[in-house]
Amino acid sequence: MFESIEPLDAYNKNINILIGSGASADLFPTLGLAIKNAKDEWETVETLATRYENNPDKKTALFMHYYNMCILPVQTFNPANVTTAKGKINLENYEVFLKTLLGLLDRRKDLNRKINIFTTNYDGCLAHSADNILMKGAHDFVVNDGTSGFHCKHLHAKNFNTFQCQTGIFERSNYGVPQLNIIHLHGSVYWSKSGDKIEVKYKNDFKNIIHVKTLAKIGKFSDYITTEGGVSSKVPSVSFTSTQRGNFWREYNKLPIVNPTKWKFHETVFEEHYYQMLRFLSYELEKPNSILISFGFSFADEHIRKLVQRSLSNPQLQTFICCYSQSSAESMREEFKLWKNVTIIGPPEGEKLDFTNFNKYIFSLKAEKYEAPEDKDGL
Repeated sequence: MFESIEPLDAYNKNINILIGSGASADLFPTLGLAIKNAKDEWETVETLATRYENNPDKKTALFMHYYNMCILPVQTFNPANVTTAKGKINLENYEVFLKTLLGLLDRRKDLNRKINIFTTNYDGCLAHSADNILMKGAHDFVVNDGTSGFHCKHLHAKNFNTFQCQTGIFERSNYGVPQLNIIHLHGSVYWSKSGDKIEVKYKNDFKNIIHVKTLAKIGKFSDYITTEGGVSSKVPSVSFTSTQRGNFWREYNKLPIVNPTKWKFHETVFEEHYYQMLRFLSYELEKPNSILISFGFSFADEHIRKLVQRSLSNPQLQTFICCYSQSSAESMREEFKLWKNVTIIGPPEGEKLDFTNFNKYIFSLKAEKYEAPEDKDGL
């Protein structure tokens, strides 16, 4: 059966959430590929990028594929245009999850009532879902994305330490407005460099940075690495002119996101913010009476993985790592076996811990009891 997290035991603690690409898996493609290497292991964008480091054409083709298949859909995302059943359920799950967090904050009596949501996703699903909840008018809360300003909103780490307080008519009472801090650790497609600052605009009027003729060259390459049955040694070759490569990398390196090979930003202003946010995560995890809940996150980012492991020296930090499959749960148990204040939560045999099951069985104000499906053969 699924092992649940008791949210009512956590509402008065310093709650931190860590979300990865698994949370948006039914809306956007992940870094995983459909081919295997010689050891019968699945390839990813990261593993192929490392292998193609000294092959300019294949490296360029891989990142063109990554941009076209993974980043552009995020840039042009509009919740109103989601038509697939899985995509709609994915968005609903974001709202259910945020409502659970708001339910916890409603029970908290502190003046400073906030929860930190750290995400490595580039998308705006958290912001869009929070905005949708606000539009319905049933919840009173603040979404803090770290920006300040009016016409131009700029991002700054210090803004995550602010909160709003309401007073009565005669200022005899104070009420801390529930707040969700949304912290993008790997950047966001809605960021852009503005001098020595980061400007944030929630727009989706992006255009493909790859010329249509250049894009046509990677057709067979993309089809091969996304079709099951292939092996990495037989990935088709691609030939680009130096101009085509140069044009692509010039535009790609402007993107305000972490490069999936070395987990680095190309712009210093984004790089500085990245390390500020890592320090912020570390600071929050080192506070007394803290909780960290991760979902859809593989801990592939070495900086974040080591930071969390260092923070586990805080005996008052309770960590729950929720894994999609039994195999990933076993991998995490091995990775975090030295720490007693870590609980690894995986699915029962034959099940998957997707967003729906996470909201239903693992983390909910009214978590349901899991009942295994009946054996149709009566065995």
